[in-house]
Order: sequence, then C-alpha cells, then structure tokens
Amino acid sequence: MAIIVDNDTKLVVSGLTGSEGRFHGLRNRAYGTNLVAGVTPGKGGQDVEGVPVFNTVSDAVGEAGANTSMVFVPARFAPDAIYEAVDAGITTVICITEHIPAHEMLRVYTYVRTKGVTLIGPNCPGVLSPGKANVGIIPAEVFKPGSIGLVSRSGTLTYQIGNELAQRGLGNSTIVGIGGDPVVGSSFIDVLEKFEADEETTTVVLVGEIGGDEEEKAATWISDHMSKPVFSYIAGFSAPPGKTMGHAGAIISGSSGTAVAKKEALEAVGVKVGTTPTEVAELVIAAAG
Repeated sequence: MAIIVDNDTKLVVSGLTGSEGRFHGLRNRAYGTNLVAGVTPGKGGQDVEGVPVFNTVSDAVGEAGANTSMVFVPARFAPDAIYEAVDAGITTVICITEHIPAHEMLRVYTYVRTKGVTLIGPNCPGVLSPGKANVGIIPAEVFKPGSIGLVSRSGTLTYQIGNELAQRGLGNSTIVGIGGDPVVGSSFIDVLEKFEADEETTTVVLVGEIGGDEEEKAATWISDHMSKPVFSYIAGFSAPPGKTMGHAGAIISGSSGTAVAKKEALEAVGVKVGTTPTEVAELVIAAAG
C-alpha cells in the first residue's frame, strides 16, 4: 500500500503543453507513473510525446480514465483548474502552482472539502510513493521504497531528510509535500490520518517550520489518535520574529508560531524532535534498531 498516489494512479496534467508541465509530467512518466492525458483548452487532439491532450478534464476522465490531476498552470488559472478537476470526478488533485492568493484558496478549500476530494498544495512539491508513482517535482532518485511516511511543509527539507534516510538503508512508503502557503488543501492531520491507516507505513517523520499553528494541532492529534511512532524536524529556530522566511506561511508573531513552541508541543506528546535533518534520521535509525 501507499497513500494518495500508487500503482492505480492515472494522471492527467493540466498544463502538459507548457514547458514546466511537459518537463515534470514526462519526468513523472519516466519514473513509472501512469500518465494518461494532458489538458490544455484549445489544444485537444494534439499529443505530447504520445500522451493525448484534451480540451477538458472531463474528456480526460471519460476517454483516458484519469483519476488524479496535477495542476501546472499559472496562478490566475489554477483555481479554475482545480474546480474543473473536482467537477470532472477526479479524486486526487495535486497543485504545484505557487502565488495563488489566499482568499481564492479559501474558496477552493471549502469547495473541495464538500466534494470529499484529496487536495495537496498549492505551492508544493507533490507526492511520491517510491517504486509506485511520482506526481510532482520531487527528485525520486534520492528516495527508496520502505515503511517510513514523510510529510512536510518544505520541499527541500523533504529531499534532504529522505536522502539521509536512504543513505542509512531506510526507505519511504510515501512522501507528501503539503505546501507552505497559509491555506493549503491538506493539513498535517489529514496526512497523518492516512499514514495511521496505511498498513505499509510503520513510522512517520513530520517536517515543520515556523508560522501558524499546524504543528501544534498535529501534536494534539498525535497524542489522541496516533499509534505509530512520529519523529519531527522544525525549521526556523534562528528566524527573527515578524519576518517571512521562504514560504508565505512561514511568519511568526511574538511567541506564536515559533520553532521553540512547536518543538515543545511535539515533545510534550512524545514526538522526538531533531535539531538537524541528519539528527532526525539518526533518531529514526535508533528507534528502528
């Protein structure tokens, strides 16, 4: 098993005919993901290296059997691309696009939730289930199959910790980059719940950062519902208060949203928190040994 994407994933890329959508869509296909279609209005009937392009997601679902959408279009079009995918019957939407206004994402989030669709992102690296499917921009070559679930707000830290684990002979069941915007489709809790139910996942690593209170909420949920061991890394211990650091959601105000507060909340419920990506990997190794 894996979560969100797997061998049954049939991917349609909104924006496959664009340079970035083409590059990453074909890279996902080269990894083994079943890329069945692309969507670009007005370009239906064309193809991208043998992948058929449709005018609508509905056509891609009806004619190619797509069940997962990757959104790789400019920010001004991305909300409509998500709505279109949901209305077409897509069950999983992974939005890579960044710079979508928060007020627009609030509407998207509310709509998607009413439909029971899994939305990852926006402004995220995507989802990788090693050996099964890669949907997004995650460099799959640094990961290996295994039983460690990894969920993160940061793309690059995800890659670093995954590589640290792989170098020590450990692999991942699924890697999920939820995105660093203030409003994202899936929270830490949403993903932790999936990992808790996944038979293949035995351990979880949560990578957080300054800003907001999602890590604190996750700590409470872990305490009440999580039976599997969870380890964590929080980025931003040296970040100055009131300053955005990288992600739009990575901003702290006073003592709220600091790395120290998040670390304390997680450790209070038994989650071991490493001070570096390397230390997180070593903590996982020690627990597994």
